[in-house]
Amino acid sequence: MFGFGATAFKAEDIPDLSGKVILVTGGNSGLGAESILQLAKHNPSKIYLAARTEAKANTAIAAIKEKVPNATITFLELDLGSLASVKKAADAVTQSTGRLDILLNNAGIMATPAGLTKDGYEIQFGTNHMGHALLTRLLLPTLQKTAKEQGANADVRIVNLSSKGHGWAPKGGLVLDQCKTDMASTATFVRYGQSKLANILYTKALAARYPAIRCVSVHPGAVDTGLVRGPGQSWPILVWPMWFVIQFSAVNVAHGALTQLFAATSKDAKTGAYYVPTAQENAGSAYAQDEKLVDVLWDYTEKELNAAGY
Repeated sequence: MFGFGATAFKAEDIPDLSGKVILVTGGNSGLGAESILQLAKHNPSKIYLAARTEAKANTAIAAIKEKVPNATITFLELDLGSLASVKKAADAVTQSTGRLDILLNNAGIMATPAGLTKDGYEIQFGTNHMGHALLTRLLLPTLQKTAKEQGANADVRIVNLSSKGHGWAPKGGLVLDQCKTDMASTATFVRYGQSKLANILYTKALAARYPAIRCVSVHPGAVDTGLVRGPGQSWPILVWPMWFVIQFSAVNVAHGALTQLFAATSKDAKTGAYYVPTAQENAGSAYAQDEKLVDVLWDYTEKELNAAGY
């Protein structure tokens, strides 16, 4: 299900990032922490590590700084399940910097039990899509300003983590009229698939509307990260079998982070494209290629965020 192509991109291929300001969501563990570690080795001016829990973030920052002592990493409190928290985080960024070069929307949840975000969205759609959509929307003026100031040499990026699981989306791809319910009658992996399809569609919408910014979506592959917590909560009896499978089939985070690092830094990453491991362009599912769904999701998201006052 989660195959890997030849390693076309290595961490050593990351170019010099001097002067760049970077924000990584879910940066306290897994792919996010690994991405920050590798990016920090290439001299960025500042990295925001966005996470819910300060203690866990500080532990991650300390571990990274043991390997990259001169890294400038700042904790940014962010709960993607709360639009108010997202607004507060975006305000903290815009008040502390006038520049943002890379927005790596890495955080996510998978196959969690049915539930709602603080704003009433199905929890996976609300966290994986709506939270990141608002963060992106609020930071777009800074991203655009950064691109404009760089002129012909502009290289500003938005990277959204999707998944091959976007192929598990429901019939029709999106059931937006149900996204403000817990969708409890829909299988959790189908709900997850909808949220990951939304990540690809929204990336394409951004690429079409903001040509000065390179917008890329990625599937990191089957990686040994904390995402297994969601399925474990949905089916406790499967915790040990899933752990066993992961140990023998998943790659480590150093390998798993390569595709998103490619998307965030390589000159070869194409705007609007979707990449699978390692750094291989992929068309995605038929729904992921549906331009009507791109516009439907964009219009829905804009309407919802406008109605919420953001």
